[in-house]
Amino acid sequence: MASRLARHLCHPSAHVHPSARLAAGVVVGAGAFIGARCDLHPGVSIGAGVRIGERTVVGPNCTISHGSVGARCVLHGGVHIGADGFGFAVDQAGVMRKKPQLLRVLIGDDVEVGAGTCIDRGSWRDTTIGAHTKIDNLVQVGHNVWVGSHCLLCAHSALGGSATIGSYVVMGGKSAVAEHVTVCSNVRLAACSGVTKAITIPGDYAGFPAQPASSWRREVALIRGLKRV
Repeated sequence: MASRLARHLCHPSAHVHPSARLAAGVVVGAGAFIGARCDLHPGVSIGAGVRIGERTVVGPNCTISHGSVGARCVLHGGVHIGADGFGFAVDQAGVMRKKPQLLRVLIGDDVEVGAGTCIDRGSWRDTTIGAHTKIDNLVQVGHNVWVGSHCLLCAHSALGGSATIGSYVVMGGKSAVAEHVTVCSNVRLAACSGVTKAITIPGDYAGFPAQPASSWRREVALIRGLKRV
């Protein structure tokens, strides 16, 4: 049962299932939906209209706004979902203008998101994380990004705005995909690799700019050989 303090911080129009557990100090906004057997830890803020699926665990000090989280998900401490994406333009007068960020983040079932990760809301399409995808700590997912199912995004990896990656993609630590770039399904990106153009053939990729890992290894071996000359 929710504590008395937690109930006082739930908007009257919010629906919180009786089996959900809300720690003291949790805030649930207007029209939000908290499913059965959810577990919301201290300091969690659920924005207006957000939907949280059954058995989802939301760790301490997470904020979720402008979107939905599926069933049986785990969000570790300090995750921020639904903040504005990084979109700006310079007008004819040379003034920096913010582009509207008005859409949502949609997270599928059985997704895990590591501590300190940020997933931005969309501007021209909803930011989407497919079912069973696992995201490590301190990962940045930009606005309008589309991530397929069963992906693994390792720590410090980053997806630029409007990037698209298919299913069963592995991003090694500190790897990145540039904005508006597409990566097909069944691709593995080595740590610290940078994808600057579309990858259309499944396989292993490495380096900056990213290329097939076998080619990258040959280039590294060649360069090392030249140093010995």
